[in-house]
Amino acid sequence: MKIILTNEVSGLGIAGDVVEVRDGYARNYLLPRGVAIRWTKGGEKDVEQIRRGRKIREIATIEQANSIKGQLEGTQVRLKVRAGDGGRLFGSVTPADIAGAVKTAGGPELDKRRIELRTPIKSLGAHEVSVRLHPEVVAKVGVEVQPA
Repeated sequence: MKIILTNEVSGLGIAGDVVEVRDGYARNYLLPRGVAIRWTKGGEKDVEQIRRGRKIREIATIEQANSIKGQLEGTQVRLKVRAGDGGRLFGSVTPADIAGAVKTAGGPELDKRRIELRTPIKSLGAHEVSVRLHPEVVAKVGVEVQPA
């Protein structure tokens, strides 16, 4: 099945790409999550619009990505959340929470879709988070989760 990606999907492509995937993967995973739409002849207009939007948000050069990486790695990010006894959180820390905390700490504004969490953050303490700034540049950001 041919689809148009509306968001970046690891291992598949970036927003605006037209890719061929198996029917089940598209029907059961990509389309329900809203990261892709079905390809149609009229969908070519959508592809151009998605690509224009991506260029506006995209970090254009590796040098620019490296400068943002330097800013991020020099930023101390502290996040205050509600926690119970034993250091377990009520819920978890989301990429949107981390993006907001980075901006509050004086760092650059990040797109929450670029923040990669290997496992959900559900405990207090120090955690390391990856931010994919460019296909070749990944920044590691230390996030300290503290009780509110």
